[in-house]
Amino acid sequence: MKRRLFAFALLGLVAAPTWAASNCSTTIQGNDAMQFDQKSIVVPNTCKQFTVTLTHVGKLPKAAMGHNFVVSSTADEPGVVADGAKAGIDNNYLKPGDSRVIAHTRIIGGGESASTTFKVDALKPGQDYEFFCSFPGHAALMKGTISRAK
Repeated sequence: MKRRLFAFALLGLVAAPTWAASNCSTTIQGNDAMQFDQKSIVVPNTCKQFTVTLTHVGKLPKAAMGHNFVVSSTADEPGVVADGAKAGIDNNYLKPGDSRVIAHTRIIGGGESASTTFKVDALKPGQDYEFFCSFPGHAALMKGTISRAK
């Protein structure tokens, strides 16, 4: 009897990290109508790292309707987008080495997915952060807020 209880207890310990890990990630979809399916992401304070998977549910290729997922402070977003447009598609519409970018995926086309993982402590309490697509012209519609849970 004690062995069974111990085995169940161990099973619970093994299962706990899988459950906890699922809270430290999310999936967001982008489409051919230049829309994300989420406008807000709240990152649990229990997470040390957070993973976002972007899935492009449209059909158009990345050269025509590519999307990425970028995180920066709200104040930095216009500059990141402007500098990204100059950097071009080969740089995923992001200035190489841009320190204003907290996290980003590569540009993807219809039917593709990409993920990014970042340290949660990069999101400072009391500051405003956004996620957006840096493909030229997309950030006007494809954006939302990202914050740590309070």
